[in-house]
Amino acid sequence: MTKDTRIFSSRAPTPWHLWLIAVLALVWNGYGAFDYLATQLPIESHMAGFTEAQLEFFHSFPAWLTAAWAIAIWSAVAASLALLFRSRFAYPLFLLSLLAMLVTSVHNFGFSNGMEIMGSVGVIMSSVIAVVAILLVLYARAMVRRRVLS
Repeated sequence: MTKDTRIFSSRAPTPWHLWLIAVLALVWNGYGAFDYLATQLPIESHMAGFTEAQLEFFHSFPAWLTAAWAIAIWSAVAASLALLFRSRFAYPLFLLSLLAMLVTSVHNFGFSNGMEIMGSVGVIMSSVIAVVAILLVLYARAMVRRRVLS
């Protein structure tokens, strides 16, 4: 006779979509990490895609803004890994990433000339990033509430 181990576990079964979303989140945020590193190091082949004005804009960031950008990126990568490992820490890490990303967006498009320099493509891309970040926060919160993440 085999025992049903779900009786002894406080964790709910893993839905198939968790694996899909976790892997997609890791790929998405992994590209964000590459972009951050390529901009900070700088990797010339990556930076060649930017105009002189855009390069000056990136290089003019105050240290606190670069720190907020780093927090947004690396907490998103950590959150994606936490989601993959079914850790409840995915939710607060995705939330931290979203908040740090909002700080950078408000600065870049509200308190500086980022909209003018980055153009409509920059605004659209930042909007897509924000929507994905919000969806990941909501998804991780739902998985915590359903006891899939613990």
